[in-house]
Amino acid sequence: MGEILIKNAKIVNANKIFESDILLDNELIVRIDRDISSDNAKVIDVDGNYLLPGVIDDQVHFREPGLTHKGDIASESRAAIAGGITSFMEQPNTNPQTTTIEKLEEKFARAADTSYANYSFLFGGTNDNLEELKRLDKNACSGVKLFLGSSTGNMLVDDEEVIEKIFRNTEMVISVHCEDETTIKNNLANYIEQYGEDIPVKYHPLIRSAEACYLSSSKAIALAKKTGARLHVFHLSTGIETDLFRNDIPLEQKKITAEVCIHHLWFSDKDYDSKGTLIKWNPAVKTAEDR
Repeated sequence: MGEILIKNAKIVNANKIFESDILLDNELIVRIDRDISSDNAKVIDVDGNYLLPGVIDDQVHFREPGLTHKGDIASESRAAIAGGITSFMEQPNTNPQTTTIEKLEEKFARAADTSYANYSFLFGGTNDNLEELKRLDKNACSGVKLFLGSSTGNMLVDDEEVIEKIFRNTEMVISVHCEDETTIKNNLANYIEQYGEDIPVKYHPLIRSAEACYLSSSKAIALAKKTGARLHVFHLSTGIETDLFRNDIPLEQKKITAEVCIHHLWFSDKDYDSKGTLIKWNPAVKTAEDR
C-alpha cells in the first residue's frame, strides 16, 4: 500500500484535540507530528477536519452462522467500516451458538475469509459447558459472555453454582447481560393477567424493570469482588446501576467495568407511544432520569 500522508488534521485522541499530520506506511501509523513531508507518500489534505481513531465495538450481533437472512459477517462488517468502526467483537447467540471451542474456531475461520474489519468473538457460557470453558485458551478470544437474564438466543445461565465456578475458573474478561430472571417473570405474569399476550409495548420497561437490572448487576459485581474475576457489564440502562461502579481509580486498574448503548442515552419511556417496537430492546429503554 505504501506511504500515505494525512495533512492538516484535527486529531481526536486521549481526551484532547490537537492539530497535526499523520504518516502511514503499509497501513501502520509511523509518525504523528506537525509539518511532516515525504517524497514518496500519497498526500491527503483534510483541511482541518477531525480525524478519529477507529471505533472498537465490543458487542455486535452479526447473525452468522444460522441467521444470515438478517445479515452476515461480510455485510455487517462492511457497514461497520462505513460508520468508522474498524474492530468488532461478536456475540455468541448465533445458530448454532458459540459454546464450544469447535464452533468458536469455525467463526474465526469464517471471519478470516469475509470480514472487512478487525474481528474477534466471545465464547458463550452456559449451564452445562464449564469443562469446555476450562479448556479454552485465555488468549483464544475476547472473553466469555454470560446471559444472566434471558434474551435473544435462549442462552440464560441461571445455575448460581455454575456461575460462581465460571467466575473462579476463567482468566478472561467475563461480559454479562444483567437482568434478574425471577423479577422479569413475576412482572410479566402480572401484565399477562391484565392484557393477555397482547401487552402494550410501553410496559416493556416495567416488565424488564430497573429493579431487575439492578438486582442482577449487583449480584454479578458482588461475585466478581468475591472471586477476583475480571467483569464487564454490558449495556447499563438505569441510573442506579452506575452507583455500583468505582470512579476513583484509573481505568487500567479497574477489574469491574461497564458500558452504555447509544439507544439507552437517546430514547426514554416517553418514546414508546410514537416508536413502538422500534425501540424495544433488552434491557429496556427506561425513564428520562435513567437516560
